[in-house]
Amino acid sequence: MRHAHDAPEQAPAGGRSPAMVFIMITVLIDMVSIGLIIPVLPHLVGTFTASPTEHAWWYGAVTITFGVANFFGSPVLGALSDRYGRRPVLLVGFCGLALSFFVTALATALWMLITVRLFSGAMQANAAVANAYVSDITPPEERARRFGMLGAMFGIGFILGPVLGGLLGAIDIRLPFFVAGSLAVVNWLYGFFVLPESLPRERRQPFRWSRVHPFAALGTLARLQGVGPLVVVVALAALSQFTLHTSWVLYTKFKFGWGPAEVGWSLFAVGAISALVQGVLLRHMLARFSTQALAAVGLVSGSLSYLGFGLATEGWMMYVVIVVGGIIGGGAAAAIQSLIANAADARAQGSTMGSLASINSMMAVVAPMVATPLLGLVSHLPPGDWRMGLPFYFCAALQACGAALAIRYFRRHAATGAASVTP
Repeated sequence: MRHAHDAPEQAPAGGRSPAMVFIMITVLIDMVSIGLIIPVLPHLVGTFTASPTEHAWWYGAVTITFGVANFFGSPVLGALSDRYGRRPVLLVGFCGLALSFFVTALATALWMLITVRLFSGAMQANAAVANAYVSDITPPEERARRFGMLGAMFGIGFILGPVLGGLLGAIDIRLPFFVAGSLAVVNWLYGFFVLPESLPRERRQPFRWSRVHPFAALGTLARLQGVGPLVVVVALAALSQFTLHTSWVLYTKFKFGWGPAEVGWSLFAVGAISALVQGVLLRHMLARFSTQALAAVGLVSGSLSYLGFGLATEGWMMYVVIVVGGIIGGGAAAAIQSLIANAADARAQGSTMGSLASINSMMAVVAPMVATPLLGLVSHLPPGDWRMGLPFYFCAALQACGAALAIRYFRRHAATGAASVTP
């Protein structure tokens, strides 16, 4: 039986039928352009600083600035996509990305970097709007698989972007930003001439400022048909992930002596496993296991993976954890996201995904504030000391709490469902 808010794939008034291939190509180009700057942005910040301490502080400021702006901007852009459609908001995001990359490439002072990251964070909600696009064209029972396909594009972009960024950055540290800006322009052209709209006019809803400030948006998300505990799980998982991202470069440098090349290849491995799991394996997993089971197993696997990163004594062990943990737990994010999307009305997918993006942005702000002190506590220890893994033990504890909440929620949900059908 199909509910009123189910969203099968359908053609818009313009005549072009929305299809996964369109949005997947859009996300792929978007992620390659973003991935290009990952290996070089810290070094670019370093060209404006005089000491390692100053370098770390200003890089943290640049990172936090983007997260704060994105936290406030994502729900607004998500709600605008519910009002005016996904396509125009995506086009605005591509313009913002292109401008931010070009200005960053030409920056001559730190204030320019911070200003442009503030602008970019406020204008960029492409991931949230892309997820809403997928919700628009996909019936609820197919959403987990299609979110996985979208996740595979993120993974492939993460494979190509950082490696290309490292190679281009070796030629000139500003070159990756020019290339990334050019790709963003290509994406705008693709979106303008090829990408169809996914949200029919009859399913759009009015824009209200009272509903789009991030805290109101998060409150609305928490009340979605009883999935509030899953929102907490998303927040814990996001804080774990961003703490790992913030710690990864310095941790692997302190413990294994890794440089940019080793870091780049490790990120390549992460992206490759993500693309494999979400693009190929996830549909087979969903055929054998429930969405709830995949989410629970993935969260537990994630906690063990963080523990493995912290306890690793050799660099190659990090790759083992990436592969094993990624294969077992790689479907958790898509599974949880599909459960939350299915609880939302079809007319509010943009707001819902914008609110999820705000959670990620908020955690991206909090993570550097947590990771930096944790790294500082252990940076003086010898490489073989097990305490060096403190940031990752923290991540493992957060993920374990998320797993416990999710499993408890699934059990209660199953019990409620069983009671409702008992004669």
